[in-house]
Amino acid sequence: MRLLFAGTPAAAVPSLQAALSSANHDVVAVLTRPAAPTGRGRRLEPSPVAIAAQAAGVEILSPARPSDPAFLERLRELDVDCAPVVAYGALLREPTLSLPRHGWVNLHFSLLPAWRGAAPVQHAVLHGDDVTGASTFQIGPGLDDGPVYGLLTETIRPTDTSGDLLGRLADAGAGLLLATLDGIADGSLLPVPQSPEGVSLAPKLSVADGQIRFEQPASAVDRRIRACTPAPGAWVEFRGDRLKLGPVTIAEEQDLPAGRLDVSALRQGRVLVGTATRAVVLGTVQPPGKRPMPAADWARGAHLTDGAAFGQLGDSVTEATD
Repeated sequence: MRLLFAGTPAAAVPSLQAALSSANHDVVAVLTRPAAPTGRGRRLEPSPVAIAAQAAGVEILSPARPSDPAFLERLRELDVDCAPVVAYGALLREPTLSLPRHGWVNLHFSLLPAWRGAAPVQHAVLHGDDVTGASTFQIGPGLDDGPVYGLLTETIRPTDTSGDLLGRLADAGAGLLLATLDGIADGSLLPVPQSPEGVSLAPKLSVADGQIRFEQPASAVDRRIRACTPAPGAWVEFRGDRLKLGPVTIAEEQDLPAGRLDVSALRQGRVLVGTATRAVVLGTVQPPGKRPMPAADWARGAHLTDGAAFGQLGDSVTEATD
C-alpha cells in the first residue's frame, strides 16, 4: 500500500523505520508536527520523525493543522491507501479522515479501551498496573474509541519508568503496526468494536502533576516519580528551589516523619525521606541549573543535617517554563 506515515516523537521512529523497510508498502510522505523550540536557548528543532524521514529521503509535511487546505490538497495528490499514526500530536477530523482509502490506523500504547488519551504509559505506571500493551485501531471522530485491529501485551516491571516502558512498547508496537497494515492490505484483518466496559482516560500529565507529596504512602511516591520520568519530571520544593527527583527505592525504615530527610546513613550513600508509610531512599537529585547527581553528593553539597525537610506539604505550584 501507499502510506502516509504520521508521527512526531522518538517513540514513533521504530514504526516509521519498520514501514520504510517493508517490501509490501511504500511510505510516500511523512506527516509530523512543525519544528518546536527546545532547550534553554529555545532553538527550533525538527521532530525525531522529521529527522528520520529526512535521512530516508521521504517527503515531509508539517502543517500547523492537518485541516489546512494546502495539506489536504497535497494529501489528495499523494493518493495514499492508508495513513498509519503513532503519537502524531494533533486531532484528525473530516475531511482529513476520509481521504486515505483505508483510513488512519493508530498505534496506541495501551490495551484499549483502557487509558484512552495522550499519556497512557504514564497513567499505567502511576496507577500501579501490572500489565499494559499496545493496540492498533481505526481512527474516528471520538477519543481513541475506534474499532481495534490487534493487541499485544507487556508486563510492567517494578522499577519501570514511563520512559523505560514506552521504549519497549515502541519497539514491539512497530511489529504490531506493520502486521496490521499487512492484514489490511490483503483483506485478512477486520477491526472489532471496543468493549464499552473498562474505559479509562489518560490525560496529559502537567508539571504540577510531577510534584511529589511525601504525606502519601511510599508506594504512591515511588509510582508517581517513575510515571513522571522522564517527562514532565518529578520534583519537590527545598529551601525555595525546585529539585527534580529520579526514581527512589522503598526502605525498611518506618518511623521517619513524612517529608523529613535522614542523612544518618550518608556514609553508605543513602539519603532517606519519610512518607506516610515506609521511608524511601533517594536516587538522583537535580538542583536548578545543574546536572542530575547522586542524592548523597547533593546532600553533602547542601550541608544537610537530620531534621531537614522537603517543602511545605500542600504547597501550590505553577507551571515551569524549562
